[in-house]
Amino acid sequence: MLRLPDHWVWDSWYARDDEGRHHAFYLRASRALHDPARRHRRASIGHAVSGDLRNWRVAADALVAADEPAWDDLATWTGSVVRGPDRRWYLFYTGVSRAEDGLVQRIGLAVSDDLHTWHRHGDKPLVEADPAWYERLGGGAWHEEAWRDPWVFEDPAGEGWHMLITARAADGPEDGRGVIGHARSEDLLTWEVGPPLTEPAGFGHLEVPQTAIVDGRPLLLFCTDTPHPRATEGRLWTVPAPTLTGPWDLTRARPVPCPGLYAPRLVPTGDNTWHLIGFVDERDKTFTGELSDPIPVHWTEDGGLRPRY
Repeated sequence: MLRLPDHWVWDSWYARDDEGRHHAFYLRASRALHDPARRHRRASIGHAVSGDLRNWRVAADALVAADEPAWDDLATWTGSVVRGPDRRWYLFYTGVSRAEDGLVQRIGLAVSDDLHTWHRHGDKPLVEADPAWYERLGGGAWHEEAWRDPWVFEDPAGEGWHMLITARAADGPEDGRGVIGHARSEDLLTWEVGPPLTEPAGFGHLEVPQTAIVDGRPLLLFCTDTPHPRATEGRLWTVPAPTLTGPWDLTRARPVPCPGLYAPRLVPTGDNTWHLIGFVDERDKTFTGELSDPIPVHWTEDGGLRPRY
């Protein structure tokens, strides 16, 4: 478990170094704000290191908001880390600006040689929502321009890289336009935005998407905190597919029974097992803001993704 006495911790993502250590990157904001709803506009990207996913050593922050004026001068939000062919580490993250009052989300990049010291790549975002396929601010009744939570992974056939993005379709019922946005790159630096990889299926947004192969089954994992016809079944969902790039039919989404956990990641360990680590949302109706211990999970065709208690 990772709990900071003076900061809330929520969305997280993970990388593993050459020595087998796990690096957690997570959103954090000071508990001195008192109201946890204020944390999003104060978010920075923290960093901690562990050998067992349970005992964490807090390191220096990975990234904070840029100096004003900049596209990410208000807060830095959720992302992912991959290692490039050049053996450097690439951190893709969400940024929001003061000029737009945090309402427009874009995706940028920071690069590191050692997972500890990060430098922004340029002074402009890498990926923005294309109105040909995606809802922009003011294009509907949604309160923000959703374009965040980049999940980057290598193409299984070796044809470059994919980025999955929390996005909303340009049309359809306004309370159910949530889709998985998509961009592709050959070199991790230049990205081309394409149409979404899913069709709207009643979700307002699909947050913190991730792909993984668990027990032989390619899966899409996501979470949502918006109303949905099947909302009583849970807030964490998986969708099986033939490959890591889909196709994903959101009408086949199955709930994952992990009450109290939000925005989890599937994290592999050295013994080829998978664990969920997410943030504990509430305890006794109070926002907790800490990362859970790893929860071992497995996949069955009958039951879907389930904890292996």
